[in-house]
Amino acid sequence: MGYLKDTIRGVSWMGGFRIVSRIVAFAKTAILARLLIPAQFGLFGIASLMLEFLEVLTETGINIVLVQEKKNIDDYIDTAWIVSIFRGLIISLIIVLATPLIVSFFNSSEAAPLLYLMATVPLIRGFINPAQVKFQKNLEFNKEFWFRFAIFSLDTATAVLLAALTRSPAALIWGLIVGAIAEVALSFIFVKPRPKFVFEREKLGEVISRGKWMTGAGIFSYFFQHGDDIVVGRLLGQAPLGLYQVAYRVSTLPITEVSDVVGKVTFPIYVGMSEEKVRLKKAFFKTLLAVSALVIPFGVLLFVFAREVTLLVLGEKWLGAVAALKVLAIFGSLKAIVNSCYPLLLGLGKQRQVMLITLAGISGLGASVIPLSLKYGIVGAGVSTVIGLLFAAPVAFYFVLRALR
Repeated sequence: MGYLKDTIRGVSWMGGFRIVSRIVAFAKTAILARLLIPAQFGLFGIASLMLEFLEVLTETGINIVLVQEKKNIDDYIDTAWIVSIFRGLIISLIIVLATPLIVSFFNSSEAAPLLYLMATVPLIRGFINPAQVKFQKNLEFNKEFWFRFAIFSLDTATAVLLAALTRSPAALIWGLIVGAIAEVALSFIFVKPRPKFVFEREKLGEVISRGKWMTGAGIFSYFFQHGDDIVVGRLLGQAPLGLYQVAYRVSTLPITEVSDVVGKVTFPIYVGMSEEKVRLKKAFFKTLLAVSALVIPFGVLLFVFAREVTLLVLGEKWLGAVAALKVLAIFGSLKAIVNSCYPLLLGLGKQRQVMLITLAGISGLGASVIPLSLKYGIVGAGVSTVIGLLFAAPVAFYFVLRALR
């Protein structure tokens, strides 16, 4: 029953953080929705799409590898830090150099200043102490609670205050910048060991070898999560993109937060139980049942009361998002259930299977998102995400059942 106690303790702390952070995030979204218009959210969406794409394109999978590593990870921290700094610098340079192309692709010259400002975020994040992964590895979720809460609070307060003063979408990026600076500072003050400028090629080779499938999975995951955003922004424009992204956030965050919390906690526990298939199987199916019991009723409520939720959280100028919100409530529930498979597969070192599941999802999304978006607008884009999940789900459960034999 050790895993159950660890899971309950971890879920309590991480669940507490997620509940608090989501309440704050909903308040942040509600306030910003009244200070900014959908087109401004769309401009921020364009900048964030570029940052997220480059982050996953250059993902080394090192955090996953460090959690999977059963030996002391201190020897890997220096190399991981140098790689992180170099990665942040590369991402920043690419954003700056690619800005004219991005502006042309989305036909949005107003996005250029935001993209240049966004380029500072990965540069700062590169200096974060990678030893913070020990919070998750050692199941110290109480420490991670306060660590993440401080960062999130500074990000939110900065974004809301600056948006109130400037009525500019740049406020959202300044929130990210302040949050990144805070994370660097706190990771050096409260997390040990502190990294040094020491590079070991052997350590890098080992990490890259084990994390390569996570890089592929990350790229596929990006297109699975944001392929619809890219199509909406390119074909329909920045105002529909703003409507769609906010609808996505409102509809999926409360639901997928459940699976995200459980996944963050169960991943290191599954690693510890990887040699005990009977216990592992029992733990997984209990977790899957609990996640399903929580997310399905919430998804149904969100579907039924989509208009009321939109008026309450966002206001009248966002009513154009109601139909998409209903479809995305279905997507969020399905996503939470399918995502429950990933911690188990990662805990067993099956990064390749995670990549293949995501590839199946992209196939469904990619085949449907353009025609559906052209015909039905942002509602069609939402339907394509559901189709993508229906492609991914059978593949995910096939790999899970095979892994638990």
